[in-house]
Amino acid sequence: MRLLITSDTHVPPRARRLPAPLLAAVDEADVVFHAGDWVDTATLDLLLARSARLVAVHGNNDGPALRERLPEIAQAELQGLRFAVVHETGPARGREQRCEARFPGTDVLVFGHSHIPWDSTAPGGLRLLNPGSPTDRRRQPFATYLTARVEDGRLADVRLHRLPPRA
Repeated sequence: MRLLITSDTHVPPRARRLPAPLLAAVDEADVVFHAGDWVDTATLDLLLARSARLVAVHGNNDGPALRERLPEIAQAELQGLRFAVVHETGPARGREQRCEARFPGTDVLVFGHSHIPWDSTAPGGLRLLNPGSPTDRRRQPFATYLTARVEDGRLADVRLHRLPPRA
């Protein structure tokens, strides 16, 4: 099962559209995760139309129209692997322990907000993934997103993809 993990798309203030490589990855994925800060409903509608399955939440920059359509926390089980998605997890220091306590019974937590790619594992085994942002790299060297696979109930082949600079 192929996964695409993205967040913080911020269309239109940070980009006019989603990058073509990201959209191609959406088309190839069996499940797309989006950890919030869409900013416009058109991007949500686009991913709903192009995704085989979308698991998504709203973020702090999402207004009432998106908050009406998306939860603060989303959960999905894929081949027995339990995922949770949330926009914000607080400061980096203590994140693993804090998230493990907040999301018991979760195997993988997808989050956003910082625009900083993150891949770590909490002491109890919770895997935390932040894909960065495909449109607003902030202080990061590249705009990014993640892909992964679920194989036999396990997360495999987690890859951070760097996007070329916008023209």
